Amino acid sequence: MSYDPNNIFAKILRGEVPCIKVFEDQMTLVFMDIMPQAEGHLLVIPKEPAAQIFELSEDAAAACMRTARKAAIAVRTALKPPGMTLAQANGSAAGQTVPHFHIHVIPRHGGGFLAPHAAQRGDAEKLKQLAERIIAAWPESEETR
Repeated sequence: MSYDPNNIFAKILRGEVPCIKVFEDQMTLVFMDIMPQAEGHLLVIPKEPAAQIFELSEDAAAACMRTARKAAIAVRTALKPPGMTLAQANGSAAGQTVPHFHIHVIPRHGGGFLAPHAAQRGDAEKLKQLAERIIAAWPESEETR
């Protein structure tokens, strides 16, 4: 899969398409998934253009994992789910729908099924409220809360 500079995440990074931002640093961006599989579903993306993990630099991969860890900590603190799924797919055969490397951070509640991937748009106001709660719980240090 080659990188398409006009994919939706590239447009978000360029500011051409809005997102509900939760966190941003020099190498990564975290925002609410607008088609969440569970309440509090986040996406972590690198600012580096890479369609799949195979094209991602080691520095960008490390930055994404550091940020995904912080995102999971913030979601756990804010929403108190009993479990958490971090998922990353490479290629359409694996379920990747946007050709820009990304990590899903999905809160899980015991035994419940996830909503289908990229199936239904979430309520924008509810997503903004969830984002505010997650932002307020974002870890300020490297230590786990």
